[in-house]
Amino acid sequence: MSPHRADDRPQLFLIAGPTASGKSRRAVALAHAMERRGDRAVIINADSAQMYADLSILTARPTAAEMGGVPHRLYGVWDGARPGSAGRYAALAVEAIDDAHAAGAVPILVGGTGLYLRAVLEGLAPVPDVDPVIRAEVRRLPQDEAWAALLREDPPIAASLNPNDASRTQRALEVKRSTGRSLRHWRAVRTGGLGHRVATTAEVLLPNRDSLYACCDSRVTRMFESGAVAEVERLLARRLPPELPVMRAIGVPQIAALLRGERTLESALEQTRLATRQYAKRQYTWFRHSAPAHWQRFGPAC
Repeated sequence: MSPHRADDRPQLFLIAGPTASGKSRRAVALAHAMERRGDRAVIINADSAQMYADLSILTARPTAAEMGGVPHRLYGVWDGARPGSAGRYAALAVEAIDDAHAAGAVPILVGGTGLYLRAVLEGLAPVPDVDPVIRAEVRRLPQDEAWAALLREDPPIAASLNPNDASRTQRALEVKRSTGRSLRHWRAVRTGGLGHRVATTAEVLLPNRDSLYACCDSRVTRMFESGAVAEVERLLARRLPPELPVMRAIGVPQIAALLRGERTLESALEQTRLATRQYAKRQYTWFRHSAPAHWQRFGPAC
C-alpha cells in the first residue's frame, strides 16, 4: 500500500487476514515506510482476543520489540471478567482513529476479526435487546428443533445459514421471536460507521494455505515455549465463569485440561495447533469471499 491521501478525507489504512498471516509485521513495516516519508502512524488493534489483558502470549499480542517503536492502541485493554462486543470495540476504535487524525497521524487498523472491522467501517445493526425469557426458551431447544422452527418462522435467514450452526440459528430465531422482525431486517439498517468520512485503503493477506497452517503450528509452539501454560494458570486462578469469551479463547480450554491432568503437554500442544488451524481456515474463507471486493487481496509468505 502506498501511504498517501486519496482525497480530502483523512486516510485510514486497514490490514486484515487470518491469524499468523503476518498482519502485525506488515503494519509495522508500513508505519516505518510512512515515517521515512515524514508521516506518523498509529497501529490500532482489530483482533478480538488481543483486546483482553489476561492473554498476551496465547493471542500473539505484539511485544515491545515487535512494535518497532510504533505507537500501538487497543491491545490488552479489556478485563476478561467482562465480555467484549463489536459495539463496545467499535466505539473505542472510532475514538482511537479520530484521536490519531486529530494528532496528525495516520491510523493503521490491523486484525482478523471481520465483524469488528465491518463495525468500524459500516456501523452496527441496531438489533433491540432480546427478551431474556425468549432467549432462554430458544437456547433450551435441541439444534434440530431450533433449525426446524427457524425454517418455519424465517425462511430467508434460514436459507443463508448452515443447518448445523447452532449459535447463528439460535440468534436468528431469538431475534425473530423477540422483535417480530428478521435479523436480515436489522442488518439492513446500520449506524455508527466511519467509512463514509475516511479514505480507506485496505488489503487482505492470504498466504498459501499450507504455508499459513505451518505458520500457525510454529506460532503455537513458540507460545508454549514462551509461557502460555503459566499464563492460563494465572487466568484460571481468577475463577471466571467458563462461558466468558476469554475462557474460550484458543489454547485456554486445551491448557486448562492439561493443568487438570486430563491431557499431556504434547496433547494440549497438538490440540491447540489444530484449533488454531481450524480458526485460520474459517478466517481465510471469510476474508476471501466475504470481505468487500475493493479490499486488495495479497498472498505473501506469512
